[in-house]
Amino acid sequence: MSRIAGIVLAAGMSRRLGRPKQLLELDGVPVIRHVVRRALESSLDEVIVVVGARGDDVRDALGGEPVRFVANEQYAEGQGTSLAAGVSALGPDTDAVVILLGDQPGIEPAVIDRGVAERKERGASIVMTEYADGRSHPVLFGNEHFLNLAALKGDEGGRSVIRRNASQVVTVRADRDAIPADIDTEDDWRRLQESWTAGS
Repeated sequence: MSRIAGIVLAAGMSRRLGRPKQLLELDGVPVIRHVVRRALESSLDEVIVVVGARGDDVRDALGGEPVRFVANEQYAEGQGTSLAAGVSALGPDTDAVVILLGDQPGIEPAVIDRGVAERKERGASIVMTEYADGRSHPVLFGNEHFLNLAALKGDEGGRSVIRRNASQVVTVRADRDAIPADIDTEDDWRRLQESWTAGS
């Protein structure tokens, strides 16, 4: 059986925030562990975590979780290099990959599973998640896009591959209306903590 892997991007330097956002504690648990646990609750066959800045601390924060770590030595050049590193580390039997952000703890395992089902049952090439306020992660790419993803550089992310293959994109509906919050600024972090406490 072909495998579908998850890649969690957790190598960033958090330049705008000024401190490592993937290591911030939300409900006493590092943000990156929230993301990984939700990925592990899904039907993904493997979860890969790409590390770079504060890589040892991220590994420690995920101690005991059944994930595979991939080091991105070019992490300072931008997110595209992390995506390329993760895709380049996939096994030859990997049919598709689901991309997750290491600072987006509100992702839903169920919506990951819907993307996986689109690939397995209908052969979807690219699957994005549809929220009431737009499309976002998780995003699935079939192996027909791996070469292009592995060639990404700098801050050029998966959206460049999506734009070039727009006709191949299908969407799955999330159970929530709002795109799950990520963390770029202190205001983002404050809002995420407030919404998390409120259970939204």
